[in-house]
Amino acid sequence: MAQTERTIQMDNRVMLPVFGQFDANIRKIEKEWDVKIVNRGDDIKISGEEGSVHKAWSVMNSIADLARRGEEITDQNLNYFITAAEEMNLEEVEKVYNDLVCITANGRPLKPKTLGQKKYVDLIKNNTVVFGVGPAGTGKTYLAMAMAITAFKNNEVNRIILTRPAIEAGEKLGFLPGDLQQKVDPYLRPLYDALYEIMGSENFLKNMERGLIEVAPLAYMRGRTLDNAFIVLDEAQNTTPEQMKMFLTRIGYGSKAVITGDLTQIDLTEGKRSGLMEATKILTGIDGIGMITLTNKDVVRHPLVQKIILAYEKLETKKRSDLDGKKDKRGRY
Repeated sequence: MAQTERTIQMDNRVMLPVFGQFDANIRKIEKEWDVKIVNRGDDIKISGEEGSVHKAWSVMNSIADLARRGEEITDQNLNYFITAAEEMNLEEVEKVYNDLVCITANGRPLKPKTLGQKKYVDLIKNNTVVFGVGPAGTGKTYLAMAMAITAFKNNEVNRIILTRPAIEAGEKLGFLPGDLQQKVDPYLRPLYDALYEIMGSENFLKNMERGLIEVAPLAYMRGRTLDNAFIVLDEAQNTTPEQMKMFLTRIGYGSKAVITGDLTQIDLTEGKRSGLMEATKILTGIDGIGMITLTNKDVVRHPLVQKIILAYEKLETKKRSDLDGKKDKRGRY
């Protein structure tokens, strides 16, 4: 393939975050597309095969634009731009960083980090009920919590209610010490952690004491009508169809609900159907209900998490293929 060279002009203020500590970002781009990147003053020269040079040039332009806007260049967003250069329009990816969800207690701006996350946030803004399904690390719960806190601060709702089914993943609740609330608290800990980080411990505890923030097991929702509330149901893959119906029929006037879950991590006993799986099938297409499936490309944890999710997806695909091969002509095993 033909060799070529392209140049980007970049001042020192932008060049430092683009190159990264010890030029780590540049080394990653060079390795990804087998190109050579050198700087001569304010000029950055990229040389190699034409297609590879174009991709490297596009990614460097995009992260330079982020740096000019004061955005931090991290491993996560660099990896996402590298992946996006193969499949997506990088200008669309850059727009992700225009959408501010909220400012955390320590002053950090919280924004979507992938196109999938931006679509998820937009769905929450524009629908009464949203189902966010996807693997671990895609920000399903964290972004839902951030949107709940933003709505609360903007006086769009009067209270926040966070709930999840208290289902054991191998352990038994009865062996944990304490009363019922103390037994279920460990299962609600991820919700508390997100609230502390986004809202700050003092604000969280003050609003909790006033009853404006409630964190409770799903069983406590039965018989209630929840008006003017932002409700987040987490780990919804572990609800039964009956529990999911009970939850969805709690929603009152002025309320918004976000249901999150990972259909690859169902802890229900064998033979029980997942309420999340059923709901996403039967409620599709209803006005006011949004649904999104996030993928491994939306994972914003350690890059290894993406590889782990892909490995398990391949295993599940192989299992399904093996089972299909054992079916007879009538579709029986």
